[in-house]
Order: sequence, then structure tokens, then C-alpha cells
Amino acid sequence: MSLDNLNKENRGTVLLVDDEAMVRKSTEKWLQMAGFQVIGCDSAKQALEHISQEFPGIVVSDVKMPEMDGLELLDEIIKQVPGLPTVLVTGHGDVDMAIGAMRKGAYDFIEKPFNPERLVETIQRACDKRRLMLENLRLQQHLSSSSGIDSRLIGISPAIQRLKQELLTLAELDTNVIIYGETGTGKELVAQCLHEFSVRKKSHFVPINCGAIPESLIESELFGHEAGAFTGATKRRVGKFEYSNGGTLFLDEIEIMPLNLQIKLLRALQEGVIERLGGNAPIDVDLRVIAASKVDLRVENGFREDLFYRLNVSQLHIPPLRDRLEDVPLLFEHYLRMTSADHKREMRNLPEQDIRTLQSYQWPGNVRELKNIAMRYALDSRVSVADILFPDEKPMQASALSEDINQPLAVQVAAFESEVIKRSLAEHEGNIKAVMEALDLPRRTLNQKMAKYGISRSEFKS
Repeated sequence: MSLDNLNKENRGTVLLVDDEAMVRKSTEKWLQMAGFQVIGCDSAKQALEHISQEFPGIVVSDVKMPEMDGLELLDEIIKQVPGLPTVLVTGHGDVDMAIGAMRKGAYDFIEKPFNPERLVETIQRACDKRRLMLENLRLQQHLSSSSGIDSRLIGISPAIQRLKQELLTLAELDTNVIIYGETGTGKELVAQCLHEFSVRKKSHFVPINCGAIPESLIESELFGHEAGAFTGATKRRVGKFEYSNGGTLFLDEIEIMPLNLQIKLLRALQEGVIERLGGNAPIDVDLRVIAASKVDLRVENGFREDLFYRLNVSQLHIPPLRDRLEDVPLLFEHYLRMTSADHKREMRNLPEQDIRTLQSYQWPGNVRELKNIAMRYALDSRVSVADILFPDEKPMQASALSEDINQPLAVQVAAFESEVIKRSLAEHEGNIKAVMEALDLPRRTLNQKMAKYGISRSEFKS
């Protein structure tokens, strides 16, 4: 590994602790050339002045130092900032000391004279872990402090922020809206938010799934019926239109609505009047209609153009989860917390491997799929995220190829596959398209394999 390959900006912050000035300065110089920001300290006491929950980096400390040695420093770090990665370096170490330090909570243990390139690799992994820890902490703080629209639509990505702004604007306009989004993106939740932040919030929000009701019953569901209107109609029933008077009616999967009912819906929207099935008396209604569809209604065969224009006063487009992967840990943490509280269980911590797997997966089922995965993860402490997402695959760590030929073939093949993908990502500096071409893999297959092995392209971007 050359310095040209090492020298990348903002690779992380290192708190370097060593009482020997010459060793400290030379190590500091090497790490700076490798692209790290370095804070040099000549004692453990001085190092502790920099330690806090918000400290962005890691600690690399010599063990043999006067007054307070590296092991004692490790103890203090664990007390003050549990989980802060600490790498211990010594020329006097032995196996027992290494094992003891790792059991206490040291991230790694390196003996002098050390290979500088190995030290840099260890520090890079430790800095990646620290970044994930801080991101997780930031997400927890965001969840606990969220209010208003932020507590309903969870996310910090530019895509979800734009959706929140558009939603709040449309909520005040009190116009009909079409919401577009893939299955599982949360169309009903967005519709609820439009209602809750509108002038109609004190009246009913009435959802109806047009695809879940038999065609023979949907007219009665929408407009109600009089007693005797059809076999089994023993008494008058108020329909969804009438019940949502003054409020909001949400029509999910409207693209499935039968043509004859589309005509009656159009008349009700144009005139603000409905009639119960089997009745003649007109009933005035004042409501807002929000429709939702998985497909573009303008090109959907069988959907009336005039009804489309009546509904399409405004539009909202919900981004799929694969287009806002930075929101995945936040959402997963939210549902993890909810499930743990509902079932009175201690909430599990998310290790960095599981976070990487979550952000590498493409989520074809969107937020609905993520919620189900989070619930299973919360209720079964034995499984990892990869175990749930890839149940037919043997869980594998994204590690180098094992030289142990006694390992099962599947283990060796998976380790080799992981290593090939990582090398290609490193060679192409995280360019997914270039890796797809180099390995002759479709994007979906590559994404699935990266998720399986917990490989994140961000680690390889220059």
C-alpha cells in the first residue's frame, strides 16, 4: 500500500497518546500523510481532556506510560464514553495482556514494532465504527426531539424533506390530491398527515381501499344504502362519503375502481351531492378527496380522463426507500423502539455490520418491509439483519478468504466472493456502475451481495 493510495482527506480523527516524543511525532506524521487529523497528547491525563460523547474520532494509546498507563486510560474511556474505539500499542505486550485489553473493551491491540500500514488499516476501521456510532446517536436524538410533521414522516434525506415541505403547503390549500408511490411507501400515512395539518383536522379522516372491497359492495361502502336496497340490507347504512362530510376521504388503489363507479364518483365530486343506494333523497357533502395510486392514472387504461382531472388538482410523489437509504437506520430504530416498548423488551443495539447491511439492501417492499424486519429483529435477539433478509443464505462476515480448507465450501466461496467485490470497489473507488461492468453483474444482484456481506460503497469512495 503506497502513500498515494493512503492519502485521502477526512478519513477520521485520531487522538494519539504516547509519552515518547520522538515516537509520537513520527507516528503523527505518518497518520497525517495517510489523511487523518491527529491530536497528539504526551499523557493519558491530557488525552482525557479531549474525551466526550461528541468526540468525533478514536484513541490510539501506548500502554507503558508514567502516572496513568494505557490500560488505566482505557478504563476511564469506558466509564466516560462507552464504545469509543481505543487501539492500544505497546512494545511490552504479551498474549495475556492483549486478551485482557480486548475483554475490557479495547478495539484492537498492536505490538511494537508495528507495520505502519497495518496500523492505518486498523485505525480506518475504528474510525468507520465511530462514525456509525455517532450517526446512530444522532438518529436517536433526532427521534426523541422530533415533533409535528417530523414525528409523523421520519427521515432526514433531501427527498423526504422535500416531501414534508410540499405536504405542509398542500395541507393548507384544501384541494383534492393524488398521491403516487410504490407499494409499502406509506401513502395512507401521507394522506393522514395532509388531513392532520389541514383545516379539516377536527373532522373524520376516512380511508377506504378500493382494491380490498368486492366490486358488488364498493358502491354501498362509498355512498351507503337504504333498508331493502338489496338482499341483506336490513337497515339504512351511512357510506364513507357521508361519514367523511366536513373531513377527508382517502381512496387508496383508486386505479382499480370500476368504471361505473368512477362515473358516480365524478358526479359526487362535481356537484357535492350523493344518493344512498336504493334511495332518492340528495345528500349534500363537503369533503376533501385524497386518492392514491401505484401507477400513473393518465396512462392507466380504464380510468376516466375527466375524473383524473377532477382529482388531479395537486400531486405528491413519495420516494421509494431505495432512493433515501440514509433514512433507513432512523426508520429501523423507530420501529425497533416501538416494537420493544409494545412487547416490554429491552431494545437491542444495532451493530455496525447490521447498519451496513440495512443501508446496502434495496428494500423492494419499502417501509412496510423495513417495519416487518425491525419487528422480527426486536423480538428475536439471536438473529442478525442478514439472517432475516437472506434466510436461505449462510450468514457471512465480509472478511478475507479463509485459508482453512476444512471450512465448508459455501463458507470459502462466500468469503472469496466478498473479497472480489471489495477489491473491485476499491479499484473503482466505489463506482457501482464500473463494478457492475467489471464483474458482469446486474445492479440488483450486486446490491444483494453487498447487503449480504455488509459491504458499503461509501468505504471505497475517494
